[in-house]
Amino acid sequence: MNYKKLGKILGKIMILEGILMLAPLVVSFIYKESIIQTLAFAIPIAALVLIGFLLQIPKPKREAFYQKEGFALVALVWIVMTLFGAIPFVINGDIPNYIDACFEMMSGFTTTGSSVISDITKVSHSTLFWRSFSHWIGGMGILVFVLIFIPESNEGSSMHLLRAESPGPQVGKIVSKMKVTTRILYLIYLGMTVLEVIILMFDKPIAGYENEKFFFSLLTTFGCAGTGGFGFIPGSMQLFHPFSQYVMSIFLILFGCNFTLYYLLLIGKVKDVLKSEEFRSYFLIIGTAVALVFISLATKMSAVYSTEASFRHSLFQVASLMTTAGYTTTDYDVWPQLAMTALILVMFIGAMAGSTSGGIKVSRIVIASKGTYINVRKLINPRYVPKAKFEGKTLEEKTINEVFAFITLYFFLFLIALLLLSFDPINGQTMTVVSDLHPEGREVTHGFFSNFSAVLTCISNVGPAFEAVGPYASFAEYSGFSKIVLTLTMLLGRLEILPVLILFNPKTWKKI
Repeated sequence: MNYKKLGKILGKIMILEGILMLAPLVVSFIYKESIIQTLAFAIPIAALVLIGFLLQIPKPKREAFYQKEGFALVALVWIVMTLFGAIPFVINGDIPNYIDACFEMMSGFTTTGSSVISDITKVSHSTLFWRSFSHWIGGMGILVFVLIFIPESNEGSSMHLLRAESPGPQVGKIVSKMKVTTRILYLIYLGMTVLEVIILMFDKPIAGYENEKFFFSLLTTFGCAGTGGFGFIPGSMQLFHPFSQYVMSIFLILFGCNFTLYYLLLIGKVKDVLKSEEFRSYFLIIGTAVALVFISLATKMSAVYSTEASFRHSLFQVASLMTTAGYTTTDYDVWPQLAMTALILVMFIGAMAGSTSGGIKVSRIVIASKGTYINVRKLINPRYVPKAKFEGKTLEEKTINEVFAFITLYFFLFLIALLLLSFDPINGQTMTVVSDLHPEGREVTHGFFSNFSAVLTCISNVGPAFEAVGPYASFAEYSGFSKIVLTLTMLLGRLEILPVLILFNPKTWKKI
């Protein structure tokens, strides 16, 4: 293990986090917040920069690091960033409990959007900004940004980091140089972010929040770009006008696409984009899910929603939950069973590989389907020679096995987390949930389905779930132990399991 090299990179990332934390510090000055709010960010900034510089002092004997080190470093970075990123919430009192603060920060960086904050109206502007900004930072991946500054090596150090942090089964360069690849990715990411902010500014301000138009457009876009979904006003996106809700739906779907496809569009290879099997499958799943939800709402809830509102809510919630953003426009927790089932399925699936979204990924679903078909054909005819292709390339048995292994591990860890949550004392208790459809409040029981959906939303990095942890509730009632379990579950989902397992494997740290 190249400890000095890992420490040097970790130090650079800590300095970078300190620099990024200057943004909420500026927000606290703009909104003239108290000295405590200012110190809440100034103190961790100083600590991050100091420790970061100290880690730069030791000189590594070799510059390169290998796959095991790259995977462990990625998981370690996300944990360290969360531990320091949570400090401001404790100092300023917005989230006094450090475990809760770490849950909130991990939820931010992993673009999950699950929250322990019960009353968002009592949270400061600087905290609101830092929570949403963490979505944008974690969306593309902090190490993808750092790769711009890390010298490339013949040993493939940069590729090990990219493979560990980027979601999906296929990771590679889009141009010959890794630095150029990362710059292209971030320029596309930044360009789409700026575009959404500009478009959202054309809408009317929300009643009662007339002076917050730009601030809200910025936070909304951070959540859409990172497919995160932290709410910053009561009801998530419920109070936004239909124009903004449609804009968000479109951009959520766009940010759920593989960013490599945008590069192909920029260089004029439109046919290659349209030929992408994952791209076509992605939009087919979205279209099917929207149709199912719309039919369900139009037939069962016509007295509540107009036809236009039924379509808008269907499009928004499918886009939001499939891209694992987790924004909400209404209380989908009381929708008909068909609609809720469709939403649960898209939460499992997720969006495209190489996007900012979580979930299993469309590419893995397609590959697993083809792998299952191949295995069935082999059982029927042992002489059958597999000819399945994906994205124009013949599917190798190794690729299919890796996908099956990931899905198996995904559900195995899912069940372990669900089992651990079953020990929480909250189970069996009832609570009142107030929403747009039930302003008088409705009783929900914290039971199996609440825990099931809580684990699902954390491992798929979605955000809100159902019942006691639904769109108008929070995770605040869980015990500290359960919050730690769910915090690790979010990290497992964002880094797609292996980096976290490698980090906590004792053999990783043994000298060979």
